[in-house]
Formats: sequence, C-alpha cells, structure tokens
Amino acid sequence: MSLKSALDSGKFTVTAEVGPPKGTDIKKILHEAEMLNGKVDALNVTDNQSAVMRINSMSFCKLLLDMGQEPILQMTCRDRNRIGLQSDLLGASILGIKNVLCMTGDHPNAGDHKEAKPVYDIESVQLLQIVDALNNGKDMMGNELQGATEYYQGAVVTPEANPIEPQMMKFEKKVNAGANFFQTQAIYDIDKFKEFMSSARKFPVKVLAGLVLLKSAGMANFMNKFVPGITVPQELIDELKTAGKEKALDTGIDIMARHIKQLKDENICDGVHIMAIGAEDKVPAIMERAGLL
Repeated sequence: MSLKSALDSGKFTVTAEVGPPKGTDIKKILHEAEMLNGKVDALNVTDNQSAVMRINSMSFCKLLLDMGQEPILQMTCRDRNRIGLQSDLLGASILGIKNVLCMTGDHPNAGDHKEAKPVYDIESVQLLQIVDALNNGKDMMGNELQGATEYYQGAVVTPEANPIEPQMMKFEKKVNAGANFFQTQAIYDIDKFKEFMSSARKFPVKVLAGLVLLKSAGMANFMNKFVPGITVPQELIDELKTAGKEKALDTGIDIMARHIKQLKDENICDGVHIMAIGAEDKVPAIMERAGLL
C-alpha cells in the first residue's frame, strides 16, 4: 500500500526515518530498513540531515524501493538551486519514487562543512509549488514537460512553536502550495497538540505527529535549551531521571509508546512519524508497546 493509499484509507499511518551514513558502508542502515519492512507504512530518507554531508537521499530511496519499502524522499533547498532541485525531482520520479517531503533545510553553520555556501535559491513553499507544477506537466517557468511527475507531496510544521500564529500562516501557505500531508516537529505535550490539530483539521490535509525518542533526561534538557519549537514537559524529564541511566532508554520507549497509543485511541491525528535518531532498531519495540504490531 502506498503512503497516499494508507492515509486516504483512514488507517493510522506510521512512518519512520533512516539517515544515510557518512560514507559508503550501508550495512547498518540496510539492516535497520529491513527490520522495519512490513511494519511501517513508509520510511523517510534524510537529505544531508543537520547539514552534515552524507549519501544523498535519492540513491537510498531507490534501494528501499528495491527492498519493497515505500520511501519518502526528503528534499531541502540548502544545497541546490531551482534547476538542480527540478532535475533531481525528475530523476527521482523516473526511479519510481512517489513521495517527497519539501523543506528549507538547516543552515551549513549547523553541520560539518561550516564554510559551505548555502544556496536557498527558493524555500519550502516555493519547492512545494515546483512539485505541484511538475505534477501538472510543467516546470517552474511554465515550460511543458515531456511527461509529468506523480508526487504525493509533504511538508513540515512545528505545532509547539510559541507564538503559534506564524506557523499556522506558513501551514496554510504550504497547503495552498500543494502539500498533501504534514510530518510535524517533535511533540511532547498532547493537550497542546490537540489545540494545534483543531486548527489543522480545517484544511484538507493529513497530519502525522512527529515523535523523537527520548534517551535520557540530559537529552530532554538539551532539546529544551537548544532546539527551537520543542518543549519536553518537566514531568517527562522527572520520569527519565527516576528511571536512572540504565533504564532511561527503556523509559523513553515507554513514553513514546504511551503517546502513540493516546494519539491513536483518541483519533487526534492521522498517524505518527517516529524519529528514533540513532536507535532505529528500537522502532519495532516502540510500535509493539503502542499496540501497533
């Protein structure tokens, strides 16, 4: 079942994420992808995540297709101009890739090539407009294509941003630009997320709640301090502290499973996007504890 079919069917849809390595040894990431085959509905492949140079997203998406997985091509505007972005989108399409997640992308200052020149010829809303144009058989300049793409296009949103109004304005712009689904930035306050969803439900799009696996109280504190738009409630930090170092990861798995179960049981959103970040092998356990397997 394609990602579009899963979401359109009303199924509580689960996506996860794999990050290509910095180098050509792909044994570990292939193993992680194989573990998730048949368990998740689609797998995001990150695009030089955190501005760190890695294998590109398109090549690993093709490997996932060959494995029988449903890949989501992540595409950022940081490294390519509008010509390069359109060229890569056409290339991914002929490889059979049907899902794309459009993002502006982290600045090179955040990564391992800090002197790299950022491109940012366009930003995420314009990239969504480009994908919409390609789907309709035209390039960004209105030139006719010899064959159109068939992308199911996604975007990102930060539900816990404060203030939330600029995010909702950008959310609506992305919907108008052609976004079909959204994967959110990490959420930890379900009640606050419900408030966001009450506004998001006014638009004809699917929303997958983003969940990042908490591995320790220190990680939670770091995110609160340095990651804009993410707030880990104190009660969750205390729960991780009480568990101690040896059981913190297991407690983090319990927290995520608990949140997934609540989101599903209360029909709050259309599914979840699980970001285990270095602990992708734990995704099956998370899903099992959440009652999804």
